Amino acid sequence: MALGLGSAIVSEVVVAGLIALVLFIIFKVGKVLLKALFGLITNAILGLIAMFALNYIFNIGIPIGWATIVPTILFGLPSVGTMVILRLFGIPL
Repeated sequence: MALGLGSAIVSEVVVAGLIALVLFIIFKVGKVLLKALFGLITNAILGLIAMFALNYIFNIGIPIGWATIVPTILFGLPSVGTMVILRLFGIPL
């Protein structure tokens, strides 16, 4: 069965439409992931700044080591807040 010129154009339009749809989905998902990644990086930086500020300005006494830096990088400000509460209750870190 021979395909005419019309069916070739239709198939090209369908393929172009599918490519456009896939690119649209990739960019939408990428935008959401990039926004989440930016939020995590911002929270980590703010957590590190808060931890160093609390140590050197207010002398809270949070030890700087792997056991405090890693949670601060992973969880940001909530981690620093938890460490401050633990220090205020006298629980060693």
